[in-house]
Amino acid sequence: MRLLIKTFLAALLLAVIAFGGLWWWANQPLALRSSPLDFRIAAGSSLRSAITQMREAGVNVEPTLLSLLARANRADTAIKAGSYALNEGATPRQLLDKLLKGKVTQGELTLVEGWTFRQWRARLNGHPDLRHDALGWSEAEIIQQLGLSVSSLEGHLFPDTYLFDKQSSDLDLLARAYRAMQRKLDVEWSQRTAGLPYKSPEEALIMASIIEKETGREADRQLVAAVFINRLRLGMLLQTDPTVIYGLGERFDGNLRKRDLLSDTPYNTYTRLGLPPTPIAMPGQASLKAALNPAASDAVYFVARGDGSSEFSRTLDEHNRAVNKYQRGGK
Repeated sequence: MRLLIKTFLAALLLAVIAFGGLWWWANQPLALRSSPLDFRIAAGSSLRSAITQMREAGVNVEPTLLSLLARANRADTAIKAGSYALNEGATPRQLLDKLLKGKVTQGELTLVEGWTFRQWRARLNGHPDLRHDALGWSEAEIIQQLGLSVSSLEGHLFPDTYLFDKQSSDLDLLARAYRAMQRKLDVEWSQRTAGLPYKSPEEALIMASIIEKETGREADRQLVAAVFINRLRLGMLLQTDPTVIYGLGERFDGNLRKRDLLSDTPYNTYTRLGLPPTPIAMPGQASLKAALNPAASDAVYFVARGDGSSEFSRTLDEHNRAVNKYQRGGK
């Protein structure tokens, strides 16, 4: 009996010593290849696989001890995938806490209202925190990979600031932006003013993109929308420069010339009636709202005043006077 008690006490002492040693180790700083050190745990990783990924990234952690620490905390199957960062002085206990609570690091990307898809791609391709799976792909290949039924991504991506797990795919971010635009457009379409001359939400999206490019002034958006909607109803040409510029593509050198206005393209609203075939930029929510809830106005002309605002007119005579006043310096 005494031998049994001594054996038990010896085993208990060894367990206490082992636990104390493990606790001491768990609170010692880890050796890191650099600080801060970024690493990523892939989705579906086991604890053993996660430890391997961390060691390969430069976290000099003892696999057996970290496994014991995780099991002691009943956490060996509860780690979360994602991107993480460790700073000098971080301990195994703090590392495990990050993995259990999913304290991932995030990248951030702002995609701007009024930008074209070409500008968005340049921003995506240059972002260091994204994985560039779509680099070098055509727009059609991206659309196919995302499983979308649109002919172009232009206008179909919602401008916003997106937070994402570092080294997420650029395709994932594009898919999020597409879904966001679909949600916004569906809401605005369901709340639209009755009697608008649109055959589909797509046409409203095209109009919203024109409004986005024509004015950045909140107070003018609904009036700009009213002008273009009135023109559609009356069978007038829209005659909006941003569509012509979009049709010129990379040929546009910053100077819109008379010959450009006379040169017919599918996007030249000086030569073709109705809306262009696709949006010409990524509209924000304010432009979506304006396109589907325009001001109650019978204006069919507007001209920039030179201070960011516009002068709206119902007749050509009024418009010509406004042009003379604000653009030609007349009295």
